[in-house]
Amino acid sequence: MTNLELYNTLNYIDHSRTKRMEMSNLILNNPSSIATLMEIAFQVDDPVSCKACWVLEFTSKEHLTYLFPSMDTFVHNIGSVHLDPAVRPIAKICEILMKSYFQFKDQETRDTLSEKHLESITSACFDWLIGDHKVAAQAYSMTSLLLLGIKFNWIHPELRMILEQNYQNGSAAYKARARMTLAKLR
Repeated sequence: MTNLELYNTLNYIDHSRTKRMEMSNLILNNPSSIATLMEIAFQVDDPVSCKACWVLEFTSKEHLTYLFPSMDTFVHNIGSVHLDPAVRPIAKICEILMKSYFQFKDQETRDTLSEKHLESITSACFDWLIGDHKVAAQAYSMTSLLLLGIKFNWIHPELRMILEQNYQNGSAAYKARARMTLAKLR
């Protein structure tokens, strides 16, 4: 599928779970389209990029390894994503990657993600946590940073400080996730 064909197809999907899943299945049946999907996802000022990010998230939930050949592109561009409907799925993909790497200790994930990748994900997660982003992206970032702190010992003290500072002004959902994260940090 060409960039234009994929772009036009993405333009017609909506936020419904059914439409996102249908598009994800199209990608899962044609994994070579992942690179093109990422190319569209990282056209960060285009609203269609958000739809590409939704599909990328669904695809990564179903078959994370399909992202691995394009991991350099993914990690290089995650920090530039700024539209809220795109930040949430990108943050979720980072959480999926970190769970695969640290919790499940998946060897293929560990072989794919370099220290530089992990550092870039760390940077993006801190940006999403302290930036003006919706709670979902911040919650996924908390989980990712909690796991990344296993490898980088400087992360946990920074994470603790940020959560304690922002707790008072956070929404109920933010406070709930922050409490859970802080409990694990103690």
